[in-house]
Amino acid sequence: MEVRVANVRKEFDRFPALNDVSLDIRSGELIALLGPSGSGKTTLLRLIAGLEMPTAGKIFFGDTDASEKSVQERNIGFVFQHYALFRHMTILENISFGLKVRPRSTRPPAGEIRRRALELLDLVQLSGLEKRYPNQLSGGQRQRVALARALAIEPGVLLLDEPFGALDAQVRRELRKWLREIHDRTGHTTVFVTHDQEEALELSDRLCVMSQGKIEQVGSPDQVYDHPTSPFVFGFIGDSSELPVTIENGEVWVGGRAIGIPAHDTPAGAARLYFRPHDVDLIEADASMAGVVTTSRRVGGTRRVELEVGGDGHKVEIDLPFDHPAGEKTRLSFRPKRWKLFPAA
Repeated sequence: MEVRVANVRKEFDRFPALNDVSLDIRSGELIALLGPSGSGKTTLLRLIAGLEMPTAGKIFFGDTDASEKSVQERNIGFVFQHYALFRHMTILENISFGLKVRPRSTRPPAGEIRRRALELLDLVQLSGLEKRYPNQLSGGQRQRVALARALAIEPGVLLLDEPFGALDAQVRRELRKWLREIHDRTGHTTVFVTHDQEEALELSDRLCVMSQGKIEQVGSPDQVYDHPTSPFVFGFIGDSSELPVTIENGEVWVGGRAIGIPAHDTPAGAARLYFRPHDVDLIEADASMAGVVTTSRRVGGTRRVELEVGGDGHKVEIDLPFDHPAGEKTRLSFRPKRWKLFPAA
């Protein structure tokens, strides 16, 4: 099922939570809505679900205008952060619930409902637990049940609202891999809301990065990470360092000297240089950036150091081999291998 969001605006008490948002979601893809709190990602998900109605604009399911349709009419599967399982029902009853409450004309026979629920239990790797109750399961198992319940109604679109947010880091990593495998097997059109960039990069076919009620960039994880189109996206996706610079004679200048980086098509004047801490070379050259180590900490198998650069208090971070001898007040020269320039404004 394709979903198309066309020029949607959503206001709450005249505050624009979404401002002229358009997004095409392809049939069978898993797309992540990624952004900080208040970016509008959950509001967009609720609009797709029919839990909210747009102030302006339209939402299409295929060729059908679904903007005024109810949640039931849209045939949505929804998985929330906090499971929302029925505590007084067994696991099998929870998964079967959406089918049992259908109108009699569209309700499958009891035997078919049970067969489908047991198949889904097997799909989510919980076979044999159908007689247990939610309080007898771990958090990760409950979230698997919630997904099975959402899939039971054979939804046209599956919506996941930070489904792993209440789980610890190790369980989240395991469930991310599992969810991707489930998606590849079932092929549902899936919209996944998260503020966790690692989760979005690992899970999604495409990312939709949002900020302040607008879409900043849409693309594959590689496109968004390697070719961010705005300072916000560069700073939000992955670790980054940024530094105020000056563009003169087609080169980047820091602290009154050129640092060996071409400015390409960036206009002369003030600009900001962005780069990843791991994407630098340590060099011995005059045409480079230099900084003095102010702090150092371990990040996995590397050491991340903070450098004061340019003599005016600006600081950046770069990664060094873990056994590098640099300590506090050590002076290092470096140059980004990949970078992005944005106008200062």
